[in-house]
Amino acid sequence: MDLITARARAVGVDAHAHYFGADLADSHSAFPDSRWPRLVVNGGAGTLMLGDIPFRTVRSALWDVDERIRELDAAEIALQVISPVPVTLAYWAEETAAVHYAAATNDSIAGAVDRSGGRLAGLGTVPLPYVDAAIVELNRAVRDLGLRGVEIGTQVGGHDLDSPVLDPFFAAAESLGAVVFVHPTDGGGGVVRRSGQPYDFGLGMTTDTAVAATALVFGGVLDRHPNLRLLLAHGCGTFGWVYPRLRLGAQIWNQADPAHLDTLLRSLWVDSLVFDPEHLRLLAHRFGSDRIVIGTDYPFIAGQLEGARDFLYQARDGGALAASDVSRIFSHNAYALFGIADAPPFEHPEAPTSSAVEASK
Repeated sequence: MDLITARARAVGVDAHAHYFGADLADSHSAFPDSRWPRLVVNGGAGTLMLGDIPFRTVRSALWDVDERIRELDAAEIALQVISPVPVTLAYWAEETAAVHYAAATNDSIAGAVDRSGGRLAGLGTVPLPYVDAAIVELNRAVRDLGLRGVEIGTQVGGHDLDSPVLDPFFAAAESLGAVVFVHPTDGGGGVVRRSGQPYDFGLGMTTDTAVAATALVFGGVLDRHPNLRLLLAHGCGTFGWVYPRLRLGAQIWNQADPAHLDTLLRSLWVDSLVFDPEHLRLLAHRFGSDRIVIGTDYPFIAGQLEGARDFLYQARDGGALAASDVSRIFSHNAYALFGIADAPPFEHPEAPTSSAVEASK
């Protein structure tokens, strides 16, 4: 299939993708701390550095908007929502540097969105845990730069997300209608008793996200901010699986109303980045199929962007999703989450089976 045809068919929305602009190369230079993330570009590849220490090798799609759009065309993705690489959420920084770096990051993301011809939308960052400064930058990012919200960590400067310290920030995001995308920041390190891989990636990150979701649902954040738009990465981690036990514990020890907790939980949004189509069955059951959006972690995990639609077809063919859920998750749910009015026409639920899709390639 040629790219012109692919672009005509592109209707999907990828809600979890990362961007690190080459224009951020010198944004940390005024500050002496050696931990600042920076990108070193060498031809078609690059290295993310933490000061002078290599963090990871990256593809040029991380910063090259034209290359990114070519890959979106090939994957039939009409819109990708880009957010900062989580290592840039520098909650250890002192306030002046944190404000400067957050503003530079947001300017860079907004610039990529502007250059994309409508193919990208953006989520920025804020200089937490400095809440007053974070609210100022949140307003600038949304009102002045046109970003759809911000990405934050599962823990902020030692504060879990139900800390009263963070409450004014959540109130400001709720008032703006800004999406708050919750993503682990330290690669899962220090969350479970084993360290290294695959423990940090496989257990640490998913447990970290579940702890954050527990704070939001059981710690009163969603009670205080019922209209807050919260998206949690990686299918909300292990939260969907452990939620019944958490709910029972809250009933026994805190006299919580289980029906109310269920309502709070189903106000969350989650992405589809769970690597097994069968897992989408539980996400649809727990959160609702209208609360799942595509997530690919682009450009870090190979195969997720181009396989996003087939992943949903596999879930449908295996009975994990209803046929009508495919279009909702692939496209329409994200338009609702991010408040984008011009969603494409709803596809007929009788989309081709995954075997038919494979045969057409």
